[in-house]
Amino acid sequence: MSKQAGIIVGILAVIIVLISLVGGSYNSLVTKKEHVDTEYSNISIMLERRADLIPNLVSTVKGYTTHETEIIDKITTARKNLLSAKDIDEMSKANDELTNSLQALMVVVENYPDLKSSENFIQLSDELAGTENRIAVARKDYNDAVKEYNTAVKKFPMNIFASMFGFEQKEYFEAKEGSAQVPNVEF
Repeated sequence: MSKQAGIIVGILAVIIVLISLVGGSYNSLVTKKEHVDTEYSNISIMLERRADLIPNLVSTVKGYTTHETEIIDKITTARKNLLSAKDIDEMSKANDELTNSLQALMVVVENYPDLKSSENFIQLSDELAGTENRIAVARKDYNDAVKEYNTAVKKFPMNIFASMFGFEQKEYFEAKEGSAQVPNVEF
């Protein structure tokens, strides 16, 4: 009877170890996925804050300029696209579009000294610059979380559990090619 009890205890020990391994792996993946989701939310918040500043900036610029409607229309469209983005890829593309439009606007502002010295414009520009910095930090934090998560999903033996439980890799929030270039604006 003691030999059978030893075998049963051995089998139970193996089962407990396997359950602990699967449970620990699953919980680790859930934690990493939640971290990615939290950082995604942080990017969304910062981009929404930026989008909320845009109408005031556009109104201020409209008050000083009369024939810059093309750039203002591009900013308005880019803002709308950003606010309606459904996933990280759409959000990234819309963010690049808005960044390029805002850069074009800043080039135009150089032609209006009264606008550049407007207290309202200066305050909005400062708030926008601060928000841009927060967006950069949020993007970095998100991409760090995605890197950690994707690494866990790819590494053995976690990749087995990831595929068993449906954990898939996440996309990075990346700037599109050429988005760092200042647009050429001609009049």
